[in-house]
Amino acid sequence: MTVEVRPGLRQEVLDANLTIPQVGLATLTWGNVSGVDREAGVFVIKPSGVPYEDLTIDDLVTVRLSDGEVVGGHLRPSTDTETHRCLYLAFPSVGGVTHTHSTHAVAFAQARRDIPVLGTTHADTFNGPIPVTPDLTAEQCAKDYEYNTGRVIVDFLEEDDQRAVEVPAALVANHGPFTWGATARKSLEHAIICEAVADIALHTLSLGVTTPPPPHLLARHYTRKHGPDAYYGNP
Repeated sequence: MTVEVRPGLRQEVLDANLTIPQVGLATLTWGNVSGVDREAGVFVIKPSGVPYEDLTIDDLVTVRLSDGEVVGGHLRPSTDTETHRCLYLAFPSVGGVTHTHSTHAVAFAQARRDIPVLGTTHADTFNGPIPVTPDLTAEQCAKDYEYNTGRVIVDFLEEDDQRAVEVPAALVANHGPFTWGATARKSLEHAIICEAVADIALHTLSLGVTTPPPPHLLARHYTRKHGPDAYYGNP
């Protein structure tokens, strides 16, 4: 039986997935976005291996949050589905998850280095470095690999939902970035920003700059967009 999801969710997830190649975050089919309907207890995600140019709303797959069972769609879900599910289960604030293999963020992941805060562009979105996780163990790779990919993020953040809100991204060591947000669209925006600040950081580091800006400057940029005293933008 197909589980119905809230109006607009499937279109939002489709649009977010189609944006991945448009903004240069994916080669071939290397990327996926999902969005959750917590009231229905399910999330919607891109199917595995379907080229973006062929992707339609009917191809999207609905997965039960509690156990990962497919409850809607005619295709297999993304191989990263269990990673998305792990993040949804751990962090109540998360409404959407994006995974890409964008070049500059992957470079940091492969180097096993955090993306450092080297300027206000980074601090506008991320209240601290974008962390890289520890390596997965042989046991974690041998069984439930995709779920354990999520677990290394969750464990590194100590299942702290507030930390997940303040830095809505992580680099899985040797793999690449996962980002999240209140919606599928927001998780994609964070993926775009993650790649942009990774690119900027690599250029900055190439100039020999490693010292972060003053903490008060970074705090001002983060808090003017986030939190109770935010004043950026318009309703």
